[in-house]
Amino acid sequence: MDFKLTDEQLLIQQTARSFAEQQLKPGVIARDEHQKFPAEQIKKLGELGFLGIMVSPNYGGSGMDTLSYVLVMEELSKIDASASVVVSVNNSLVCYGLEKFGTEAQKQKFLIPLAAGGQIGAFCLSEPEAGSDATSQKTTAVDMGDHYLLNGVKNWITNGSTASTYIVLAQTDAEKGNHGINAFIVEKGLEGFTIGPKENKMGVRGSDTHSLQFNDVKVPKANRLGQEGEGFKIAMKLLEGGRIGIAAQALGIAAGAYELSLRYVKERRSFGKPLADHQAIQFKLADMETEIEAARMLVYKAAWLKDNGLPYGHASAIAKLFASETAMKTTIEAVQIHGGYGYVKEYHVERLMRDAKITQIYEGTSEIQRIVISRGILK
Repeated sequence: MDFKLTDEQLLIQQTARSFAEQQLKPGVIARDEHQKFPAEQIKKLGELGFLGIMVSPNYGGSGMDTLSYVLVMEELSKIDASASVVVSVNNSLVCYGLEKFGTEAQKQKFLIPLAAGGQIGAFCLSEPEAGSDATSQKTTAVDMGDHYLLNGVKNWITNGSTASTYIVLAQTDAEKGNHGINAFIVEKGLEGFTIGPKENKMGVRGSDTHSLQFNDVKVPKANRLGQEGEGFKIAMKLLEGGRIGIAAQALGIAAGAYELSLRYVKERRSFGKPLADHQAIQFKLADMETEIEAARMLVYKAAWLKDNGLPYGHASAIAKLFASETAMKTTIEAVQIHGGYGYVKEYHVERLMRDAKITQIYEGTSEIQRIVISRGILK
């Protein structure tokens, strides 16, 4: 691996950093408190090309590499994980899925507006009884000839009410197990498609998370994504890349908490000297920096493997596991370093701590990552 970023990557990193400071930071506390979706900021991210950063320019995207995407995710997540998760889902799960598995007609109709930032998408796999056990899909899609009839419920859907295009996994033949699962492109506004109340979450509160209900929704045959019975395979492939995005998000949350802590200990005095002069604080900072650097190398490696056409599923699981654990540990320490100030909203670290927790859960829990990693070791 070449650890030197290209001039283009450095420019993208700086652009994302400036955007986060100038556009996301103002109002981030209020958006978190009131669970307000960052609609204006997401629109501007689309205008920058960040909602389709890895998509070919032929389909409205920026045509950048995975490492550039990781750099964007890291910088945005230092300030606002609620905004960065929109970027992650749109890129890793929706746009990538359409570009890799979609027909030309599907790309023209759905991918172009998503990649260009005019719309955002959602990925619908989890259900009330099918979270980590993604094979236990209860949502069904019955083949009616010229269309499928979709019935079921999806849970914890990021961009649930703000998306225009949804990739929905459903069981078409239960006797075939995961080989009987298909993926479908579902448009908002179809009859029978309803959106449940917004979830009142601990963290990433600006993110738009809902349950979705499908009651005899007619999905055109042309909207099946991929070949018959390939839905579960497609979902697992999308999650391999999605883990890189969430690992980068976790990395950014950790780095953001560390940077705030470093600034605070240089300004705050205790027992007659700067907080930074206390060895107990110095050791905390040393551990934080070490673990963040280790997480960064794992995330960058997974991105590098993907960019170079090498298998990356195992590496992305390792990166997500370590980065999410690092985010949780680092943010807890950041609150501790800030003391009483860390417990109040205006110093930001309490929000980062709450945001960090979800990185250990969505797009595969830490326990699922350990299963993926161990299977890779033992096969």
